[in-house]
Amino acid sequence: MSVPLLLDMAAAVHGDRVALSLPDPLTFAGLNDLAGGGAALITAAGARHVIFAGANGPAFTVALFAAARAGVPLTPLNYRLAAPELRRLAGQLPGPYIVADAESHAALAGLSENIVTGTEFVRAAAAASGAPAGEAPVGPDDTAVVLFTSGTTSAPKGVVLTHANLSAYVLQTVELGSAAPEDCALVGVPPYHVAGIAAVLTNTYAARRTVHLPRFTPEDWLETVRAQRVTNAMLVPTMLARITEHLAGAPARTPTLRALSYGGARMPATVLERALAVFPDTGLTHAYGLTETSSTIAVLGPEDHRAAIASSDPAVRARLGSVGIPVPGVEIEIRLPDGARAPAGVAGELFVRGPQVSGGYVGTGSALDADGWFATRDRVWLDAGGYLFVEGRSDDTIIRGGENIAPAEIEDVLLRHEQVREAAVVGLPDEEWGERIAAVVVPVAGAQPVPEELREWVRARLRGSKTPALVAIRSELPYTPLGKLLRREVAADLLTALADSETSPRSSR
Repeated sequence: MSVPLLLDMAAAVHGDRVALSLPDPLTFAGLNDLAGGGAALITAAGARHVIFAGANGPAFTVALFAAARAGVPLTPLNYRLAAPELRRLAGQLPGPYIVADAESHAALAGLSENIVTGTEFVRAAAAASGAPAGEAPVGPDDTAVVLFTSGTTSAPKGVVLTHANLSAYVLQTVELGSAAPEDCALVGVPPYHVAGIAAVLTNTYAARRTVHLPRFTPEDWLETVRAQRVTNAMLVPTMLARITEHLAGAPARTPTLRALSYGGARMPATVLERALAVFPDTGLTHAYGLTETSSTIAVLGPEDHRAAIASSDPAVRARLGSVGIPVPGVEIEIRLPDGARAPAGVAGELFVRGPQVSGGYVGTGSALDADGWFATRDRVWLDAGGYLFVEGRSDDTIIRGGENIAPAEIEDVLLRHEQVREAAVVGLPDEEWGERIAAVVVPVAGAQPVPEELREWVRARLRGSKTPALVAIRSELPYTPLGKLLRREVAADLLTALADSETSPRSSR
């Protein structure tokens, strides 16, 4: 199975259905024609790679399928990056054909003779749709997409996703043409996130109409859901947090919205509880995955959410903070530092295996071991019912006096304080304990929390060894555009502040 075949099959089953409705309706048959025309353009240019640098929209969908038809990898770049970083990433991709928005077009100028805007590309693809086919043979192990990781703990790496990886994910997720005629998906995640790729492929294979939201605001998102009668949507936690804050406890009034999935970063329990309240008639799904796994590998479905929120059993209630059950086709192992399998309730590193798992990187090859297992570097554990809980990245774990401490546990406690809007917990070097716990909080509007009172708040709910030695107040926390906390920047800020306080002259009394 290949990416072009996914579109071929959708067009064969529901060719007259609308695939993309904005700015102008485009059917699946029409999308198939545009993909063929785009492939002809890419082939004629002799391109070895297609770079897309812009917001989500019809041009991205056309570019994804056109590149696949031409047998050329596609890489969506983070168009929000500064020009030097954007050029550095693009410079790793040989022979590019570049499709970019106006700002990125200027930033990438000179890197290729073939650089066009999204509008120009779609227009040219339409004109070339009757030209001789630019289609190339595509094998399952050929590269379909290269995605650069967010670089929260290290420099961004180019993850290689093959046609087989992406097709395996789609075939395990949706059935061909399974969407109802009235179904409509709203895509607000950017193209450079694996969820953006997955949204194009799964909605196409299901033959579901798609509406794009190029720039997210809570108001625009809600207005689009209502106006377009959206039935399915996917958000990252920061987006959902902003929507619930905007609604301020009022119902969302989105009667057509049946399914709302979220993922891409850790979901604070407080945000999830607000979301369940303002979207009472919408089924929420937590989708957990990595770039290297072609998107989702575990799901906490709507019934799981409802059962957890309604349960008086603490173990069941706790599942609201899990990522659910592994999806079919994906094997998991949780390993202790000595390589042994972790029993239920004991945390270790997550290893995954399956046809949708890539583990390959540009320039370094495969990171899979001899048996096909990929080390995710996520620290996780399973409960007795098989629900998977993610504590965070292994690199984020604080080791204090030989004890492994998950920052997320402390952050969740801080977030339940009425004066705390956001919280981040990191480990700082300590001569006696190895690491000491430090927290940074962002207050709710108008609040002035006292650090020592926040320390006592944590101490009263967790044991003393998990109480932050330091609590700092800040006006904001550093995040990636998709809401992933940049812990290394939090730690660097705290260390700088501590160094400044130690070297600044003491005031005389």
